[in-house]
Amino acid sequence: MVSLPIRRTLALAAVVAAFGFISAITVLAHDIKQEEKRMTNHPYVGMWVTDDNNIRHELLPNGRYVEARGTRERAYEGQYWVNGDHIDYKDDTGFTADGDFRDDVLYHAGMVLRRK
Repeated sequence: MVSLPIRRTLALAAVVAAFGFISAITVLAHDIKQEEKRMTNHPYVGMWVTDDNNIRHELLPNGRYVEARGTRERAYEGQYWVNGDHIDYKDDTGFTADGDFRDDVLYHAGMVLRRK
């Protein structure tokens, strides 16, 4: 059997750990909101499409993207990161890709996408 002082110590440790976890979650939520606010006005957020409208990338302000292909409106979804004029993608299956923005054109995986 665990003695009373040890139980109190364990209970206190659990409270401290829970407080630390809640604090970390609160900071993370704040950081996510700040990043989303920053990206809302980012010049690359929005819809990018190929000339034939077959491939459509919607870059959302929360750092997520949705790629449509032909009639498949949500063919791929995942996260993206922009660093300068370079974009990195990671879809929800773990596949990664990248591209570059030049003169308001997105060059990605051999495709040319323009702002819609």
